[in-house]
Formats: sequence, structure tokens, C-alpha cells
Amino acid sequence: MLHRLLIRNYAIIDELTIDYGSKLNIVTGETGAGKSIVMGALQLILGQRADSSAVPADKKCVVEGVFSGGDPELIAEFIRRQDLDTSDEWVLRREISSNGKSRSFINDTPVNLSQLKEMALLLVDLHQQFDTQELGEEDFQRSVLDSLAGNNKRLSAFQKLYDTYLNRRHDLDRMKAEKELAAKEADYHRFLFDELDAMGFRENELEELEAESRMLEHAEGIMEDLSFIHQHLNAGSEPLIQQLRTLQGKMDQVASLLPAAAALQQRLQSCFIELRDIDDEIDGLRRSVNSNPSRLRQIHERMSEGYRLLKKHNFQTTAQLLALQQELSHKLSHAEALVFDIEKTEKETALLKDKAVEAASQISASRKNQIKELESRVNELLHRVGMPHAALRVEVLPCELNRRGIDAVEFLFQANLSKKGEQVFLPLNKVASGGELSRLMLCIKSLVAEGLRMPTLIFDEIDTGISGEAAMQVGAIMKDLSASHQIIAITHQPQIAARADKHFFVYKEMKEERIRTAVRVLDDQGRIDAIARMLGGEKPTRAAMDNAREMVQNA
Repeated sequence: MLHRLLIRNYAIIDELTIDYGSKLNIVTGETGAGKSIVMGALQLILGQRADSSAVPADKKCVVEGVFSGGDPELIAEFIRRQDLDTSDEWVLRREISSNGKSRSFINDTPVNLSQLKEMALLLVDLHQQFDTQELGEEDFQRSVLDSLAGNNKRLSAFQKLYDTYLNRRHDLDRMKAEKELAAKEADYHRFLFDELDAMGFRENELEELEAESRMLEHAEGIMEDLSFIHQHLNAGSEPLIQQLRTLQGKMDQVASLLPAAAALQQRLQSCFIELRDIDDEIDGLRRSVNSNPSRLRQIHERMSEGYRLLKKHNFQTTAQLLALQQELSHKLSHAEALVFDIEKTEKETALLKDKAVEAASQISASRKNQIKELESRVNELLHRVGMPHAALRVEVLPCELNRRGIDAVEFLFQANLSKKGEQVFLPLNKVASGGELSRLMLCIKSLVAEGLRMPTLIFDEIDTGISGEAAMQVGAIMKDLSASHQIIAITHQPQIAARADKHFFVYKEMKEERIRTAVRVLDDQGRIDAIARMLGGEKPTRAAMDNAREMVQNA
């Protein structure tokens, strides 16, 4: 429900506040008084693109609407997705500067225009004189049947099931694509893996072989150098270790007579022990080094094969070859596992599709059960609104499973009988005029508004082209609809205006030497005067006044 509309600095409106009633709100006024301006401002908070030319220079246009109601489940889902706070009241606001920049807010939280529009669509249904394109769209036609059938919960459950099925089918398609690609590469991957597996590399093997190769290639020189060092440490005529032993003995004598030399004695003894250990290890190392041409050939052969593989794969280390071997092993294993995964997923996908088709079939049956009642009730209402030969026919045909079920829905219409008196039904956009579509939309919405759980319905001059009894019946339908919905209707028809629970009159006034749009709520006498002018012009006759009074009293 729209409780209040605030408009500031929009076209010829300086500031305007309208407090709407909860039932049938009628808006009338002279042509050019500004009814379309008020409606244009309202559409800004319903998500319409802003026109900066309607904003006075150097000023900011603000349009704000205070709403409540709506489908609680859909609104709860929306605020969850948009991370908004829960509220019993929703304030939708647009701020537009004269340079065209626009900002949107929901309860003072900044949102983008699409988010504002999505929220507005949960609160308000706006129908204008020529806004009948929706009526010809299959989604709307299908939603009419679903509303009458009470399919909301069934549809929600079906769509969750269908989305699960669709996701699983996408998984299946992905796995099949992977399998096809793996099959193309399998032979090559197997060849590369077998080549590496046959080598049986261990960690850091090539690096260790390279070090061993250098040692074997220089074995004789290494042995000569180690022998030379050993000779000077502990052999020959004056071995270094023996000289150090002599020096140590001299230092022992000094330390026994000179306590200050004790530390030096210990250090010299440590040097002797360390040098003797070094000599022992050098001797052991010298004995371990052997020239082994056979081993060197083996190493060169294995290194040659290893280097070939490094160059082939543009690698530098053994670790990279081992990582590739592991990756190839994983790919080959994955390709084999895909076969079993695909079989399993195919069964799961088929089962999900069967369940989705079964759920869609139940929804389809409930839709078809509403066809006769919808046709009968709409056709009855069409007769009431001045279309005695008009009729609606609803066709539900099977189609491929999709997120809306298994039905293709089409509304067929005939406005008049053929010259031969036959009924000829054609698609709406081929047979109905704008005025006929507007009345048809009113008839349909009056039947499904409760199911669509739309708290506020706005009709902008959809009564154009009708008068007399037809206008009276349109007013009666709106009045009936207002028992459970807030209705805001802009009209030129006195028969409709007479039904108002709250009557707003839009007029122009001179303010500070400028013409400005203003709105006032009419009391009973004001309503009679306004309706009399709608009947008889600016200077209504006594008969027009009496007729207007009677219309208001009998509404």
C-alpha cells in the first residue's frame, strides 16, 4: 500500500505531499493541470529512468513514497539478497539533480536503479492507458492461470527442483566435455607418463649424478691432492702434526711455570687434536676415491637420458620431472574415473528430470483446471464493461521442460463477431485495440490481484474510449477490487469518479507569479462539484449537479 507520496522540485511542482487512502483513490482534474506530472513523479520511484529536463536548474528533485504490504515471502527473499534490514514500512526515494545524476534509496540505504525497480514491483502494479504489452506476453498469461490456481508454492518448489536438475545437467555436460578432451589427449599423456615412469627417477637424482660425475671425472687429481695434504700433515721428513706436537710440549713447560700461558696451552692442544682428526678424515676420503670408468659411463648414459627429458619439457630439475609425472598420473586416473562419474551423474540427472516433469505435470493440470472458469469470468466482465461480443479463449499447449513448467500459454481474443456471426479468435496483439486491451487487462487483474498479492494497483486513464454504462461497470469493478486492494485511478469518467473512497483534485494555481500544480482532497460537496463539471463542463447545470449528487450518493 502506498501511504504517502512526497514530490519536491519536479516540473511545475515545488513541493507536494499526497496521503492516499487504503481503498479506492480517484484522481481527477482539468486537462493539463498536472495529473501526468504527478504520475511521472510516482514512476520515478517505481524505477523509471529520470529526465533531467523536468528538474529545475540548480535544484534537486526528490520523490519519496512510503509503502507497506506486499508478498512477505518475495520481499523477504529480496531483502535477503540485497542485504537490507527487515521493516514493516518501506520508504523508496529518488534524488535527481538538474545535470541528470540520480540516486536511489530504500529505507535510506543507497541502492541502484534496478534494485529500486525490483522492490517497487513487489509493492505496486502500475497499469497505464497504453501499457498493455504485458498482457500479450506469455509469462504474464501463464502467471494469470497460476494465480487463479494458487500455484505459488508449487511453482517455488518446482523451480528449486528444476534448478537442481539444471545444475546437475550442466555438471554432466562438463564431465562429458572433459572426457572428450581427455580421450583426445589420453594416448599422448600415456606416452609421456610411461617415458617418465620407465626412468624411475628418485628425488634430486640428476643433481646428485652430476656431482658424482664431476668427482669421477677428476678422481686422480682428487687423490693426488688429498695424498699431498696427508703427506704434509702426518708423513714425510717434517710432518705438520709432529711439529705441532713438539710445540705443544714446549707450551706445556711454559704453562707449568707461567700460569698466564695456561689458556694458550689449551688452545694449542685443541689445534693439535683438530688437525689430527682432519688428517684421519682426509686419509679416509683419499682411500674412498677411486677411478671407476664403468660407473662413469653408467652415470653419463642416465644423465644423457635425463637431460633429454629436461630439454624436452623445458625443465631444469628432477623435481619438475617428478611433478609432471604425478600430474600425468592424476590426469590418466581422472579420465578413468570420469567414466564412472558420468554414469552416476546420468542416472541422477534422469531421476531429477523425472521428478521435475512430474511436478510440472501437476502444475500443468492445475492450470488447465482454471481455463474454463477464467474464460467464463473474464467474458462476463467484458460484457459488463461494454464489450458484449468480446470473448477470451485460453490455450495451454505442451512444450519442452523449462523453469516455468511444460506449458506454452496463449490468450486468444475476439472483440466482435465476424460478418457471418462467427467467433474468430486471434492472438491479442493482432485483434484488440488499445482501449479493448485496457478493459481486458482490468477484467483479468480484478480476478487475479489477490493471487498475485499486489497490495496497490494504479490505473492511469485506462478508461479512455468508454462512457455510459461501460464506464459505470468499470467503476464497479474497481470498487469491488478496492475491498481488498488499494486502488489509485486517474480518470476522466464521472461514473468512475463517483465511486471514490478518497477523491483527489489536481489543479493549477499561481504562486509567486508562476503556475504551479497543486492537489487537494475533496469533501462531499467538492466531489459533487467536480463530478458535475465532468458531466456538464465548467458551468454545470442544475441537472448536472443533481445527477452528480445522485451518482455520489448511490456509488
